[in-house]
Amino acid sequence: MNYTFPELPYGYEALEPEIDAQTMKLHHQKHHKGYFDKFLNAIKGTEMEKMDIKDIFENISQFPDAVKNNGGGFYNHALFWKCMTPDKNKQPEGDLKDALTKYFGTVDNFKEDFSNAAATRFGSGWAWLIMKNNGELVISSTPNQENPLMGVSEIKGKPLLCLDVWEHAYYLNYQNKRPDYIKAFWNIVNWDEVAKRFNKK
Repeated sequence: MNYTFPELPYGYEALEPEIDAQTMKLHHQKHHKGYFDKFLNAIKGTEMEKMDIKDIFENISQFPDAVKNNGGGFYNHALFWKCMTPDKNKQPEGDLKDALTKYFGTVDNFKEDFSNAAATRFGSGWAWLIMKNNGELVISSTPNQENPLMGVSEIKGKPLLCLDVWEHAYYLNYQNKRPDYIKAFWNIVNWDEVAKRFNKK
């Protein structure tokens, strides 16, 4: 695989005021790039250089922690940027909305449950909306840079939406007020991207 570091699909200031430009720049150029560089270093000269990252994740228990931590950091952030958009205050529509209603009662119920998973993740980690192999939508959270594609994940599935709840994702603007950051996230969710991932078989 030829792994490449993804540019943001929008400017660093594009998500303001929900996420400030300084946080986005540091998060992308320093944190995300750091994970990417360390991931490449961890797989250099090994069989993993020729593997798809999802296959690496599926068999992650066979590989060093540096691969899990930095490969997860690389993948999770690449998805996170896509999950947000400057085109604000949209809502899920069509089949995605129907599925969220089916599994969570209402879209608002889904948002509440997802927000709770993000708020109650102890320490650093991520909140996820995932699709299980049987098509069921579930919410989960993972510690550190783990994700639901990893063989070690308690709940496995295809990631549709994710939220970074490491302090570096929000501390400059929100300090220790993680719930305020989570609430602001709903204004900038890229539901078109979530729907695309939901509909892709």
